[in-house]
Amino acid sequence: MSQFSFEYPLFLLAIILFAVCDKWCRQRSRAIFFPHVKRLIAQNASSGTLLEWLKWIGIVSAVVAFASPVLTKNYTSSKKEGRDIVLILDASDSMRQGGFDANDPWKNKFNVAKEVIGSFADKRTSDRIGMITFADIAFISSPLTFEKDFLQNIIQMQQLGMAGRRTAINDALVQAYGMLSQSKAKSKIAILLTDGIENMSKVSFDELLKMIKEQNIKLYTIGMGNAGEYDAHYLKALADTGGGQAYGANDAAALLKIYEAIDKLEVTEMEDRKIAEHTYLYVYPLFLAIMSLLLFVYFRSSKGA
Repeated sequence: MSQFSFEYPLFLLAIILFAVCDKWCRQRSRAIFFPHVKRLIAQNASSGTLLEWLKWIGIVSAVVAFASPVLTKNYTSSKKEGRDIVLILDASDSMRQGGFDANDPWKNKFNVAKEVIGSFADKRTSDRIGMITFADIAFISSPLTFEKDFLQNIIQMQQLGMAGRRTAINDALVQAYGMLSQSKAKSKIAILLTDGIENMSKVSFDELLKMIKEQNIKLYTIGMGNAGEYDAHYLKALADTGGGQAYGANDAAALLKIYEAIDKLEVTEMEDRKIAEHTYLYVYPLFLAIMSLLLFVYFRSSKGA
């Protein structure tokens, strides 16, 4: 929105000074301070004449120009500091188990996980998000991307059995950390979701913890299912080493709340900067003042005064 103002508004008081002087100042005083003011003021001209109008248009325009009229437009520039996030999804055979969603008992854990992960990804509008799917092996389902439609299609394409039947948690984390290690983002996050116990990886637990310690990547771990179906101590040790938190979800509602909690913890940083654009308009009244006073002098001279 534009705002009009004067840079030096006190100059406008000079109009009152000119008006008072026009009525009360004696001619001798005018001659002392401004030898040609007699011609400009046009004492003998009637207030309704063209000369009177030209005189006052010139004076008022000149004063307005000296007051420096300004048109100001204010803008707000927002800078967003996004994060790079890798979602790690367990696609092992145990994810076929149903009864995890009270609203749809026939829906298996894997489909519930895809829905919740998809909802989380949609909310992260300023972040790049990638995805790792794992079972016997771990592979990159999606590179880090801002394209949320592409990512949603990738999530929906994930199928049970496409990576095997067992649970290679360590190898999946190695893949995720490898992807994020190439990132130049200031904030990097990995979110592991699994319902099983590590039983397939080539990388040992100690080697994995060493790698996690060396990387500036925050790790969140989520155990999906009832107590004993996943190794809660294992997941907590991973999250503690990665500077994040470990969660447990025994139904779909709890899982959704966990991802909402992570979403709130990892708020995108925003910096608002206010920018003001000033347009100086003094040239227009100054031009009008010059033209009016030139015409005043011309017509006054043409009358022989």
